[in-house]
Amino acid sequence: MMTTWSKRTKAVHAGTRRSQYGEVSEAIFMTQGFVYDTAEDAEARFVALGDDEFIYARYGNPTVAMFEERIAALEGAEDAFATASGMAAVNGALMSMLRAGDHVVSAKALFGSCLYILEEILTRYGVEVTFVDGCDLAAWESAIRPDTKAVFFESVSNPTLEVVDIKAVAGLAHAVGAKVVIDNVFATPVFSDAIAQGADVVVYSATKHIDGQGRALGGVILSTKEFIRGTLEPYMKHTGGSMSPFTAWLMVKGLETLELRVRAQADAALKIATALEADGNLTNVIYPGLASHAQNALAQAQMGSGSTVLSIDAGSKDAAFALLNKLEIFTISNNLGDAKSISTHPATTTHQRLSDEVKADLGITPGLIRLSIGLEDADDLLGDLRAAIAG
Repeated sequence: MMTTWSKRTKAVHAGTRRSQYGEVSEAIFMTQGFVYDTAEDAEARFVALGDDEFIYARYGNPTVAMFEERIAALEGAEDAFATASGMAAVNGALMSMLRAGDHVVSAKALFGSCLYILEEILTRYGVEVTFVDGCDLAAWESAIRPDTKAVFFESVSNPTLEVVDIKAVAGLAHAVGAKVVIDNVFATPVFSDAIAQGADVVVYSATKHIDGQGRALGGVILSTKEFIRGTLEPYMKHTGGSMSPFTAWLMVKGLETLELRVRAQADAALKIATALEADGNLTNVIYPGLASHAQNALAQAQMGSGSTVLSIDAGSKDAAFALLNKLEIFTISNNLGDAKSISTHPATTTHQRLSDEVKADLGITPGLIRLSIGLEDADDLLGDLRAAIAG
């Protein structure tokens, strides 16, 4: 039975829907609408959908459903809803459950667009948001109130790679009936056990490791069937943030190789981080898989890995730019989780809109560089970095 399969097997077979032709590779159902035999059938379908019935691609599609069922099986969730982008997933997960007057507690170390949703959009519509140090359990305990509706955090923060204790924060949130919403992109579905650890809603940018080859934007929200179909789906299908069938097909194919790719990338990241730290030529090397990382024990307990991204500090903006410009294999871009290794200067790109004071508070220094490790040979990547550091 599928429930006993490993993640690697589920990533290849879960949720498969075959047409009357019995194809081996999953089909792309490139249609926005569906045909009914009679007017009575159309009426009945709009009243209640049966198994494998669809109305409109904004509401659901067979290819999209395959991706949703496969990623849900992989994550250990009851259900999933695929979205047009990772940020559509974050926005949908929060906006669908919150109303004016609700209270949210969030970690302050977040991706810039996540911060925008919490600071600008939710507060615009009357939601109160309290920000805390995600690694400080006392701060969470102090901020969570009896009327708190949700807590939100990145399980591993972007780009400073702080690890938040899911079980501990979930315990505090659930004590007052608040939902735990986690952006889990750095953990990846391979290393994630977030739902078993207490998450109510898990969000991924499928653009990252799930596609893993820089081809398409996508996102996914995972939770109980009650939340996905009762709370989230009405919001998403009426506001138009659904995933396209072709993108869903790319994501389905990405899932087939996800574990092989991510484990190879994480192994390379650990090797590179260990070597760079030992070299001693950088101001700082940040990687949850290193013993020197403040939450190394938590990362190992929570994920069993440091995952695929590390950050280094060259000491200054000028030194960081000089290093970036000397790299030959690493591509300067702002994505992560790609087959190609990518280098990013967060202070001037992904987090550039933040004030200098906020950047300093979050640890986003002028010399910080985020490195997403790809599928190239680890020794080649290390050689590229060492040459760039040496100048």
